[in-house]
Amino acid sequence: MKHQPVTLSITVGYMQKLAEIINMVAHPISDALFIAQCKSTLETSGVLVLSDFLLAPVLASIKQEGIEQQYQAYYAANQHNVYLTKPDPAFPADHPRNRLVTSSKGCITDEEIPANSALRTLYDAKDFQDFLCAVLDENQLYPYADSLSSINLHYASQGQELGWHFDNSSFAITLLVQKPQAGGVFEYIEEMRDADNGEMNYAGVEQLLNQQIVPKTLQIEPGDLVLFRGRNAIHRVTPTQGDITRMLVVLAYNAQPNIALSETARVTFYGRI
Repeated sequence: MKHQPVTLSITVGYMQKLAEIINMVAHPISDALFIAQCKSTLETSGVLVLSDFLLAPVLASIKQEGIEQQYQAYYAANQHNVYLTKPDPAFPADHPRNRLVTSSKGCITDEEIPANSALRTLYDAKDFQDFLCAVLDENQLYPYADSLSSINLHYASQGQELGWHFDNSSFAITLLVQKPQAGGVFEYIEEMRDADNGEMNYAGVEQLLNQQIVPKTLQIEPGDLVLFRGRNAIHRVTPTQGDITRMLVVLAYNAQPNIALSETARVTFYGRI
């Protein structure tokens, strides 16, 4: 009993801190009905956009951090197939299985995110993680075991893009920080493949790459939190146009503990291990 007041004090103070980051009026993340509505939307459409999730002063501080840290960003352009796998010699080079698209961006890693950043408070907050678990139907979420991969801030300047691909993970969590003048549009088609059953839908992917299918677009504004099921939904971000850099935060969690991005992947994405 002697420890209860201390625990309560910590919890209340922590919630106040989180309430200074999230727009709790619009997004009461501990409310059962709100959670149920979010979960239903994600299950139905494969994507959930929570508009104005961040309070305006917090968004401004994260944007300023991004501007100040951009000089540390690692820039890379990579060619890959939409399945994010090595080429398969059983198929010709122009087959949808092997056709190459380009992804190019800058990135700062978890190590460059300031210790006092609202991003770190949000990422580590148990109440936020509990909300994500409930909506994503996960038992628990864990940070990456390596020091680079948990929180990433991506920069897409003029002409940079994210090519068509399927995610390896079952979910992605992002926060848009800054929109470009034009371009930088998130496009997707849900249920394009069934990865669990090995159905890759080469015909559908080929139609998309040949621009014979019109994808859906997602309207995202700065401060919006997006939960996206990208394992079976093919998606991309169109090239940025104009002088304003697109800035997007990826909050990366794992459903299992002690998972690290491979050294090869870290060198590819971050230029170091």
